[in-house]
Order: sequence, then structure tokens, then C-alpha cells
Amino acid sequence: MSKIVIDTSVIVSGHITRQLESKSLQNVEIIIPVAGLDELQSQASRGKEQGFIGLEEIKKIQKLCHENNIQVQFVGQRPSLDDIRLAKHGRIDAIIKDIAKQNNATLYTADYIQGLTAEAEGILVNYQKSEKLTTDLEFLRFFDSATMSVHLKDQNPPLAKRGKPGSFELVKIEDKLLDEDYLELITTQILEASKISNAGTIEISKPGALVVQFGDYRIAITRPPFSESHEITLVHPITKMSLDQYGLSKKLMSRFSEKAEGILISGPPGSGKSTLASSLANFYASLGNIVKTFESPRDLQVDKGITQYTKLDGKFENSADILLLVRPDYTVFDEVRQRDDFRVYADLRLAGVGMIGVVHANMPLDAVQRFIGKIELGMIPSVIDTVVFVKDGFISKVYDLDLKVKVPSGMVEQDLARPVIEIRDFETGVLEYEIYTFGEENVIVPVSQQEAKSGIYKLAEEKIREMLRRFDPNPEIEILSDSGIQVRVRKDVMPSIIGKGGATINDLEKILHVHINVEPKESKEFEGSMGSYQHSSRGSTPFDFSESGNSLLFQVDKKNNGLFADIYVKGDYAATTRVARHGKIKISKRSDAGRRIARSAFSKNDIEIILKDS
Repeated sequence: MSKIVIDTSVIVSGHITRQLESKSLQNVEIIIPVAGLDELQSQASRGKEQGFIGLEEIKKIQKLCHENNIQVQFVGQRPSLDDIRLAKHGRIDAIIKDIAKQNNATLYTADYIQGLTAEAEGILVNYQKSEKLTTDLEFLRFFDSATMSVHLKDQNPPLAKRGKPGSFELVKIEDKLLDEDYLELITTQILEASKISNAGTIEISKPGALVVQFGDYRIAITRPPFSESHEITLVHPITKMSLDQYGLSKKLMSRFSEKAEGILISGPPGSGKSTLASSLANFYASLGNIVKTFESPRDLQVDKGITQYTKLDGKFENSADILLLVRPDYTVFDEVRQRDDFRVYADLRLAGVGMIGVVHANMPLDAVQRFIGKIELGMIPSVIDTVVFVKDGFISKVYDLDLKVKVPSGMVEQDLARPVIEIRDFETGVLEYEIYTFGEENVIVPVSQQEAKSGIYKLAEEKIREMLRRFDPNPEIEILSDSGIQVRVRKDVMPSIIGKGGATINDLEKILHVHINVEPKESKEFEGSMGSYQHSSRGSTPFDFSESGNSLLFQVDKKNNGLFADIYVKGDYAATTRVARHGKIKISKRSDAGRRIARSAFSKNDIEIILKDS
């Protein structure tokens, strides 16, 4: 009767179990090294899938040996703390080889290096080369062309998301409840197939959690203590799109191909962010650029010419050191989440590498907010120049970022000027948000279209309106540029504004240093404004009038504090002023408005006050 020693690699692979089931192993004594058993126990106690699988395989081996009258025994001493600490450097493998030598046994292994070393020591070796196992994987039966992901959980029916990003439904695949043994079978198959094929790699291995990238399937396996029960989630991309399929405008296509080098792709989970990132990576590679990716796990569907990097020694910082040595033109950073990820993204961008980052975000602005506090505020436009928000698989919003020194919208004092990050809609150029420091806080302020006018423009508009009110009490002012304005007034006052031979309008242009284009108001508005003007008493406000020294005092209801008051004398416009505290309006007798009121009004009944918001 021959003796065989089995190591952990051949146990985990399931090869011994299969040989016992097929009765290929006969008249042998199976020796299981205690050191190998302890190594599997250690892995299982740390939540490693290989440990659980190995211990389950040993249970099966003992059961099959008992049924087939094959002797099985555990041999050797338990490894010391030093042996366990040096296990990854081959100490446990060396102990297993010594047991095979001492018992004059054949070493069964699925580890090529272990077998080669044993042969060099003169030990008989049966190297079990892995068989290809890619087409018969159990989980593949749950997928079809419309399945985005499959969710398998102990004591639950198998579920699948079917459809496309933004339009999918969760369906029950079968009514049968899954059990622990079935999930262990799928887990074992996935691990075996990953070892056998270059298509499978273990991306993350933590206590109770394992992430495997097998071909274009991303597989997350969880078990206690991380999750309360055994669960397997398998995600499979169903679409691979080129940039042309997104229906991009010429302006955006030009931005991607010529200028954008700090692109941030954002959107909620399952919206198609990674699909767009893959499309951009392939697009840049097709233009003759060197393109790399940063991923954990590596699941982007990119062309073969693009190298996919993951964390080096557990950190993207280490990967970045290597990346700079290979001099890429563009790098796709998939799933920028942790604080260090934002810093690595910024460092690479400032080093001159074109960056495409992918972040989870519910709203387009959230992607920019996630950088605030991670890097200095003033650096953000240098790191991010284009923000793309993806929803339901397509681009729904694009922002353009720029840094300017200006007075923030809504402020008017020039000494409030500061560095401001402008966030504009890329297609229309409309300013939507401003980011700046206010006190000690970084604030993001939404800007309405009306607020988008700078404080200087607002002051200029009010000054122009004040000069034109002697012709029309309610002129419409539109500032077209720094040197031109559009004025709309009642048709009957246009001759007065223009003057004989254009004299009046020329004088106004010289005073204001702008070109003035005068147009009549729309007829409907004209009729409405005339009606309001002729019957203004309907909208007039009750007031008390008095004089105090060099001032004319008007008292209105104090609830009108802060409103603007248009003052008319015998139907003619006299002045516009703001209602002060406690409803008081004060006009100096020496001012133009005060002189006009004093000269024309003989009693309170000649005066009319109309309140408005602006």
C-alpha cells in the first residue's frame, strides 16, 4: 500500500475529492499534515474563503475514505508561532515536504513551485495541473443577455436585475430557496476557476469578504462575521458603448478631444458611469494616447491595449509612483472614494496626467463638493475642468469650472472681491453656482439668472433707470455688454428721450459712456403700463406727510420696510427711494427730487406713493 501526502493547494482545488469520488485512488494511505490543517484553520478564522473551502474538502475526504475503506491520518506537529508567521514565505510548505520525506510518501500538490522544490529534494511528486473549468460554472445559468446582476443569498430565492441602467426590475429567477451547500459549491467553483484561468483574479480578500474579477463578471462573496449569512453578488455589464453612441454635441466632443484633462464622471450607482469611463478610455487610446486605469476591482471593459492597475501593496499611492514612471497620457481612476484617492487624483492631474475620475453622486454638484476639504479650494479648477453627470445610461448634465477673482453674485461692495470658482452649464454657459470662502467656511451658492449680473451691472442698471424715469416711470433696462444697453419705454415718450435730431439721447450716451438702443414696449405691456399710470390711485399707498427742518417726511405702514417707493406729483414722476425703518421715507429739500416735489405739490393730495419690490 503506497502512502501519499496531500498539501493545502491540492486539498483546496478539490482534486483529491474528485479522485476519491471516481475511485481513481485505490490501495493508498492518505496523510494530511497537521501543519496544513492548522494553516486552513487560520485562514478560515480570518474569514478567508480558501480556509473554509479547504476545511470542507477535508470533511469530504474523510467521509469518502471511510466509505471506500481508505486509511487517512493526520501526521506531524502543530506549527509554532514562528512557523505561522513565516507561512507566506514557505515555512508550512517546507514542513509538509519534510513529512513526505520522513514517511517515504508521494507528495500530491497543485502548487507548481512546491512540486518543483520537492523534486529538487528527491521527493516523489504527483503534480496535479489544474484543469480548465470555465464553461461549466454553476452561476452562469442565471445570466442572459438582459441580466445586469444576480443576487444569491442563503435561505432566499435567487434574484436578478434585468434591463438596462435606469430601466431595470428585480425579478425572482426560481422559487427554490438556496442553501449553504449550494452557495459553497458556487464559491468553490469560482475560486478554482480563478486559479486555473488567467481570466480570474482575487481583487479583495478580507475577513468575511472576497471580491473576484472573473472575466467581465465582478463577484462579491460575503459570509459571517461580515454579513449575517452567506451571500454572493455577481455583476455583469450588458452594454459596451463607444463615445459616438452617446449623442454628444460637437461642442462637448471638441472639449473631450482637445481641452478636457480633468474630467469627473458622476452619477448614482448603476447609472452607467463605468460604461462612460470605459468609452472615454477607449476613445483616448484610439487617438494614439497611452491610457492606464486605476481600479479596485479591475472591472472596466477596456481595449486590450489599455493596462489596468490596481492597488500596489494595498495603496493607490504606491500605484501612482509606478504610473508616473510609465508616462501615461490619460488615466481612468475608477471609484474615487476615500480621502487618499482624492489626493492621488489631484497629484496625478497636477503632474500633467490627463485624469478621468469616477465618483458616486446623487446630483451633478455633489461630485465637486466631494473634493472640497480634500484639496485646497483654489486648486479645484486646476484639478477638475469638466464634470459629467450620468443618469439612466446617458449624459444628462455637463459643468465647466473656472476660477476668477470677482465680487460674488449678490454682493455689491468692491472690497468683497475674492477668488470665486464659477460653475457654468457647459452647453449654455449660464452661471449656476459659485464656490468661495465666506468667513472661515467654504460655501457653494446657487446663482439665479438674475443674480448672475455682477454688482457693478446692478448699480449701473439702477443709475440708468433713475435717469430715464423722468421720461417713463417704469423703463425696462437690459445691459447687453459693457458698452451697450437696451431700453424699452412707452411709445409716446420715445420722441422725448431721443430729442430733436437725437440731441437728448446723445447727451445721455455721453453721460453714461454707453450706446443706448431705444425700443417701444410691447403693445400689451404698453396698455397695461398706461392703465396703471392713468389709474395709479388704485395701487397708491396711504401715507402721512410732514416737514422737518430741511427734509420732507413721508410715513407709510412699517410693514413696508425695505420696499422701493415711486413718488409722483400731479401724475408726474418725481423720485424713487427706499422705505427706511418704521416705514419712514425721508427726502432732502435741497435734492433735485425735494425741489421738484416742493415746487409742484401744493397739498398732500397732489402727491402719490406707489410701493414695489425693486
